[in-house]
Amino acid sequence: MMRLPPRLSPGMPAPLGAHWNGLGVNFAVFSANAQQVDVCLFDPRDRREIRRYRLPEYTNEVWHGYLPDAEPGLLYGFRAFGPYDPASGHRFNPHKLLLDPYARGLSGPLSWSDTQFGYRLHSPRADLSFDRRDSAAAMPRCVVVHDTYEWEDDVLPRVPWEDTVIMEAHVKGLTMQREMASARPGTFRALCAPAMIAHLRRLGVTTIELLPIQCFMPERHLIERGLTNYWGYNTLAFFVPHAGYLASGSPHELRAAIRRLHRAGIEVVMDVVYNHTCEGSELGPTLCYRGLDNATYYRLVPGNERHLINDTGCGNTLNLSHPRVLQMVLDSLRYWAESYHIDGFRFDLATVLAREPYGFDQGSGFLDAIMQDPVLSSRKLIAEPWDPGPGGYQFGNFPPGFAEWNDRFRDTTRRFWRGDARQQGDMAARIAGSGDLLDRRGRRPWSSINILTTHDGFTLTDVVSYATRHNGANGEDGQDGAPENYSANWGVEGSASDAVILNLRGRVQRAMMATLMLSHGTPMLLAGDEFGQTQGGNNNAYCQDNATSWLDWELAGTAAGRVMASFVARLAALRARHPSLRAARYMHGHHKPMPDLPDISWFRPDGDPIGAAQWADESFHFLGVRRASTHEGGTVDVTYTVLNAHAEDLTAILPAPHGKWTLLLDTTRPDQPEMMLEHGVRDIIVPARGLLLFAAVAAGEEGENA
Repeated sequence: MMRLPPRLSPGMPAPLGAHWNGLGVNFAVFSANAQQVDVCLFDPRDRREIRRYRLPEYTNEVWHGYLPDAEPGLLYGFRAFGPYDPASGHRFNPHKLLLDPYARGLSGPLSWSDTQFGYRLHSPRADLSFDRRDSAAAMPRCVVVHDTYEWEDDVLPRVPWEDTVIMEAHVKGLTMQREMASARPGTFRALCAPAMIAHLRRLGVTTIELLPIQCFMPERHLIERGLTNYWGYNTLAFFVPHAGYLASGSPHELRAAIRRLHRAGIEVVMDVVYNHTCEGSELGPTLCYRGLDNATYYRLVPGNERHLINDTGCGNTLNLSHPRVLQMVLDSLRYWAESYHIDGFRFDLATVLAREPYGFDQGSGFLDAIMQDPVLSSRKLIAEPWDPGPGGYQFGNFPPGFAEWNDRFRDTTRRFWRGDARQQGDMAARIAGSGDLLDRRGRRPWSSINILTTHDGFTLTDVVSYATRHNGANGEDGQDGAPENYSANWGVEGSASDAVILNLRGRVQRAMMATLMLSHGTPMLLAGDEFGQTQGGNNNAYCQDNATSWLDWELAGTAAGRVMASFVARLAALRARHPSLRAARYMHGHHKPMPDLPDISWFRPDGDPIGAAQWADESFHFLGVRRASTHEGGTVDVTYTVLNAHAEDLTAILPAPHGKWTLLLDTTRPDQPEMMLEHGVRDIIVPARGLLLFAAVAAGEEGENA
């Protein structure tokens, strides 16, 4: 063990965190309101505290000190001294061991204990009381980390947005029930196993979006009910990979997984949670931010600073209006981008991040800082454009450079194929990339992340199997989760054996999946939808770390599972092959790639353009969309997509072709090969609840596939 000096030398106020410079470790931690901050050192063998130092210097609201001869692997934590005055927003309690907000490693688990609360639980004075018990025994230790990893020839794939196909997945859920040699299920090693990479590539997935992989902590009330926070939207440490996904405990497992995925041309996007922390409301524990400077890290209710603003629905809201809190978030993002080669970020409840004290602002500090950052602005940036707070729904209002989850696409697609009235106009806008909501300031169609299903809600199989949610296992009397899912069971609630019902469900699933993959914008698949994953009607499985949420890979081996997976792969291939299906710019019918051929046109069954009467007709459940796009070599790619949400087949007429039409896809017959129509043939049958896709050979290009 190294020889410890009697006191720390002053050190430097930057960088924040604990950093080894080859000769020792510099500690720097922000607190605007603390009166003293101590750093505690621990023995790695028995976790006992072996030395406590006062950080000797205070510069620009940063406490700092330097420990010579210290090396990576050193275990530490902080204690902060200051007023315990909840009414003024101050909750300092030096009896509570605190994590470093910039810790890049943690040693040991966090086990819930009454000692972690700054006040006496069950006291009649509630959080106005004061708890003097030491919490160190129940807290993990921070670890001084020296990040060295040989990335060799790793290169970010940088898939163009218009070519991007995203799959949203949970590291554990994706891999837990799949047998893979030498890869422990539920970990990053399993994520990058050859079989998993082959599956993603076969489906045409270019980008995998992972549910939170930053260190998170399940809520105490869930643990006490035998549940857990499976999804991980409850961050404890913003710079630390979640230990549960590491087979050996080394963060290099994540780096190795990303490197292997990159080698296969697959990007990795992180779902990040910077809107709140796992410390909860003012009645929550004191683990890090609350103990270091509650009044700065969190937004407090003006005039009643004892209470925290809860725009997140999770008890607290990080105060990104403060420059030091904003700095922490940006430093964390850059760390993941540079140290882990992360390709992009999906921001949970992004409206919170862009909300200043006066409300949501397109020019908020967070959004401005992201867009001017030379590292972060070059990554894929995806906003979840809503939160539970006032004015929280902000879809379409994020600045250029951000893509946004499009719930309008999800709801409209489900309602259209369910046969709801007057969906054709909104469905047309969604197919065209939601330009009615996003086409401004030079934004492109890829700005719309078209979602049909996500972790939050029904799986695709459940959308066609359940009319209502079935969330009893969550222990909230079935009242959690969205009450409206725009789903239908098509005759039987839940699993069915009737061949007619199963056939109908399959038709609707494939029609919705084809609508997703053949629309302008960026399609996002939910892992497991490609082979029929079900959650038994649970549309809020956030606390189900079990077979409810883990993908059932046996389904992938069934006849129905193989058909669906092949169908999804076929859709992705068609999308990649035809530029008109993945337009780089919005189409409004004004541009003409060829004379008398607008870039986008809408048709009714008789082959004439849709008019005002059809857009307003409650009984009209048909859409025909012809799209034309000039691509390399000057040829014109022309496709015609026909959607029939009626319960019966329809006779339709194809628009006047610019060459011969070829039937590329019939969602009611997923195994049917492509078929060129006879010259001049325009009469077709559009199957009930089916989607057809045609392509035409451009004029002057006879004999070649468009």
